[in-house]
Amino acid sequence: MQWRRNILTGTLLTAVALIGCACAKPYVYPGGSEKTPPSLHDDYAIMDDGYRLPLSRWQEKGACVRVVLAAHGLNDYRNAFKTTGDYLAGLGIYLIAYDQRGFGDSEGFGFWHGSERMAKDLGVMTRLIRAQYPDCPLYALGESMGGAVALSALPYLDPEVQGFILVAPAVWSRSTMPAYQRAALWFAAHTFPDRKFTGESLDIMASDNIEMLRALGRDPKVIKATRADVLYGLGNLMDGAMENPDIGIPRVLLLYGERDEIIPKGPTCTFMEEFAGEPKQRWTVILYPNGYHMLTRDLQAGIVLRDIGDWLLENEPGDTALPPDTADFCPKHWTITHTGAADPDR
Repeated sequence: MQWRRNILTGTLLTAVALIGCACAKPYVYPGGSEKTPPSLHDDYAIMDDGYRLPLSRWQEKGACVRVVLAAHGLNDYRNAFKTTGDYLAGLGIYLIAYDQRGFGDSEGFGFWHGSERMAKDLGVMTRLIRAQYPDCPLYALGESMGGAVALSALPYLDPEVQGFILVAPAVWSRSTMPAYQRAALWFAAHTFPDRKFTGESLDIMASDNIEMLRALGRDPKVIKATRADVLYGLGNLMDGAMENPDIGIPRVLLLYGERDEIIPKGPTCTFMEEFAGEPKQRWTVILYPNGYHMLTRDLQAGIVLRDIGDWLLENEPGDTALPPDTADFCPKHWTITHTGAADPDR
């Protein structure tokens, strides 16, 4: 029995030593130090602290029917919306996408810049776009992490924002994580915050569009390995996105693929059940049985883009009977408006 006590004692001492080493602090890249009036330019925007956000625009000549501000997901950048922008431009809908701090062509590439600062940026962007297009209804589109940023930005938005488009939003807050995941996230960020993780060993499929995934792998502006403190910051961001008790936006479109291996079904259902219920008439939720996480770039992206365009132009069909595979998608029954996107001929 002595050997067992020795092993137990050694294990406890090792644990204490590791905990004692957990004195590092997750790094947050400092914001700009120059207080300046925000401004919007052709290919960049200046925030209130002087920080520069690169941006791209997709718009065709003619009157603006709608204007959409798009925020990308983790490790991605504004080019994620090229196919979306090209499609919407053909409908007279302008799309403006920007690189969030730490991504794409922005300063401090690969570092976390703070959840609140990212949320404020989106709020500043909505006000700048409203000023440039005062007569064009404004919508915000957030994909994955960008969805969490949009939800966190509610206190900072221009009051005239007409709606949200949430594409596989990152709503996997700590309250929906197992205890061991929460502990591992904290421990990694507070012991080796600069350690990078690729996720290759997880065997997760982000999309069925393999050629697109390979192109992302070749793109130097797409981050391939994520710092531990960035993942911790993302956790904070998702917590904040779930804390707001009322969306308070006239219209919301939520899109989710049933084969999503990035944002689990459980947290997504929790989000719908807690926030999307009152009033239901302002929400449209579309589930894609064959959809993965990167819905606007999956092989069935054409279906998704058409759904987005129809919703923006308010060409929404009435409620339909749910297919059997989506009717019981969430543990609790929740009424879902479905546009028939499961039809392979669309």
